[in-house]
Amino acid sequence: MGETCAGDSRPTLAAVVRLFLRLGFTAFGGPAVHIAMMRDEVVRRRRWLSDQQFLDLLGVANLIPGPSSTEMAIYLGYRQAGTAGLVAGGAAFILPAVLIVLALAWGYVTYGRLPEVGRVFYGVTPVLIAVIAQALAGLGRAAIKDAMLACAAAGALGLALLGVNVVALLLGGGGVIMLARVLRGRARAVAMAAVPPGAVPPAPGAGAASARAAAIAAAAVPFGLVPLFWAFLKVGATVFGSGYVLLAYLHQDLVVRLRWMTDRQLLDAIAVGQLTPGPVFTTATFIGYVLGGLPGAAVATVGIFLPSFLFVGATYPFIGRLRASPWTAAFLDGVNAIAVALMAAVTWHLARAAIVDWLTALTAVLGYAALVRLRINSALLILAGGVFGASVGVLGGGQ
Repeated sequence: MGETCAGDSRPTLAAVVRLFLRLGFTAFGGPAVHIAMMRDEVVRRRRWLSDQQFLDLLGVANLIPGPSSTEMAIYLGYRQAGTAGLVAGGAAFILPAVLIVLALAWGYVTYGRLPEVGRVFYGVTPVLIAVIAQALAGLGRAAIKDAMLACAAAGALGLALLGVNVVALLLGGGGVIMLARVLRGRARAVAMAAVPPGAVPPAPGAGAASARAAAIAAAAVPFGLVPLFWAFLKVGATVFGSGYVLLAYLHQDLVVRLRWMTDRQLLDAIAVGQLTPGPVFTTATFIGYVLGGLPGAAVATVGIFLPSFLFVGATYPFIGRLRASPWTAAFLDGVNAIAVALMAAVTWHLARAAIVDWLTALTAVLGYAALVRLRINSALLILAGGVFGASVGVLGGGQ
């Protein structure tokens, strides 16, 4: 796992930081888009690693708790620049979102509402669909290597669309592929025992001050920075899945158990995490600021992201060994194929919300063509989509 693609030198720590800072400011749309943009940058444009190597990191990131796209940034930083890259790559991806969310939280606390962003996203969201689709095409070719993996991915896609648990699909798919390959290998060994001597066997395949006061006044448990830290540390160490899963965790702790927030405030916090670039988990920054100002924002942010750095540091040394063992390599192949299927399921749901008329459909098609044929940088394309959406909104044709 430590090698780079042929023809390219190992990137410096500064190059890693520059890349993830830029992605932190431009990666709108949630984990599927973040991962697609990372793949565009590190596989297609910079060739720091191959699609297979990227998929192996993605497979493990999906199997550990925490925000998968942030963990991909941490894995990639660690792979390219060692321990310093682990810290700097992850921090560079998180920091821009934290600063943007802090500004929005200040506005929310001061004015009691969120800025209007609907017009911009009228143009951005169809472009995001194109970015994910382009990444799916490349990752799918690398992950789905045979008919068995294709069947597993198709089955997982159908089950994901029916709402089956993401972690169950990943673990189940990996286990099924591992067992199927072991049984196939044993059957092959039995068949080879009957091969005449000298025969050559075939080779195997590869609301602000007031909002804050109202929330804390109604609290069943006194507010404090230490319980706030532990609440978000628990979330970061145990949550799998999307921002919607995060919503369920935070609702149970902050609204039901601790009664530090109202349902409306929690929904506003989740909306900020979804609409700003970078990790959706910066929802924690917003909540921490609403409840405890800058100290609360810092404590909540560190609490929710710290487990990801620890999990990545603990698991990275074993990823190469997973690929070296036939059993775990088969398991990882299954997980990778299921991960691509899950991205496809997310894309389907996002596309239904993003493509609302002929203009957004045309935007998605043109965006995909620009990525594939012209190799335009995905961040620039998203920026262009935002400008287009704002322009259409001003003219009265958008949201």
